Amino acid sequence: MTKVLLLGLGRWGINHLRTLNSMPVELYVGEVDSKRLALARKLGIVEERLATNYIAFIGKVDCAVVVTPAPTHFPLCKELIEAGKDVFVEKPVALTSPEAWQLFEMAEKRQRILQVGHIFRFDPASEWLRHAIESGEFGRLQILRGNFSGFKRPRNDSGIMFADAIHFIDLFNYFTAAMPSRVLAVTHDFLGRGMEDAAWISLEYNLKAGTVWATIETNYFLPGKFREVIVIGNQMSAVCDYNHSEHKIKTFDNKHVQEGSDFKAVEGMARQIETAPEEPLLAELRAFVSSVQTRKAPRADGWAGYDSVRVLEAAFESAKSQRAIHIKTKEQTHAKDPPLQMHR
Repeated sequence: MTKVLLLGLGRWGINHLRTLNSMPVELYVGEVDSKRLALARKLGIVEERLATNYIAFIGKVDCAVVVTPAPTHFPLCKELIEAGKDVFVEKPVALTSPEAWQLFEMAEKRQRILQVGHIFRFDPASEWLRHAIESGEFGRLQILRGNFSGFKRPRNDSGIMFADAIHFIDLFNYFTAAMPSRVLAVTHDFLGRGMEDAAWISLEYNLKAGTVWATIETNYFLPGKFREVIVIGNQMSAVCDYNHSEHKIKTFDNKHVQEGSDFKAVEGMARQIETAPEEPLLAELRAFVSSVQTRKAPRADGWAGYDSVRVLEAAFESAKSQRAIHIKTKEQTHAKDPPLQMHR
């Protein structure tokens, strides 16, 4: 049985605890706040596998799941990979692209699994959309739009771009199997905390079939909870509401048809798409354990984590300089090309 060390029992770490505890793994838990360990005790995890200092557990486990504050991701992952452990780390993999690249290289060199918690890749609705894009059901992809907003408590370990916008940045990279070539962003700090709490990000993907324009809106203020993605092609469009457990996707066969020098908007059939009601967190943790056992590269690997951090760095630079930022290709950024098996 795979032995897993969970680090962190914060708001999201508790969900990891419950999910991992339901899986056929031998679970160890490290949490610096001794009061939070009571949650693990209630789930029946024996005292010998609980600690405020995780160091003693490293030699006993096969892998680790890191769900700690974002600034700790790089040092913890570095320590664990150096100790020969496979690592699942919640997004972001690190707060800077050089750190993300270092973790990626370390994992490759030591032949360790490094999976990043880009959870939307593991939603069945995302898989349906990605397949539909690849198979040409949308025709030529034109527009991607994401709204990850809602009234909630702000995170205090990072601004909203690292907390929330990163989800749809990675998802759009996944849909296009590409990196944006240009980023334009506007941010604001309405609460005066020294970190952005609202952001609007525009991404330009230059694909072989043409340019795809993507926009992402995220903030802590919009009443309600929005987790919506819209995919628009010249043959079909889709609205995906990730808030729903089922029936997330609705497609529209809408087209613009040219008649002489004019265009006519033709509304086609609308369809509700059925996808499996699988819990994304369970799916991605199952995938991680499977990668640990089979040594197969994960769907959301260190390279994906590195890419999303690079886009965010460009977004921060754009917001600061008030201009569009062009992202260098990996060949321009690093002389050494990452191994092909780790590419998306």
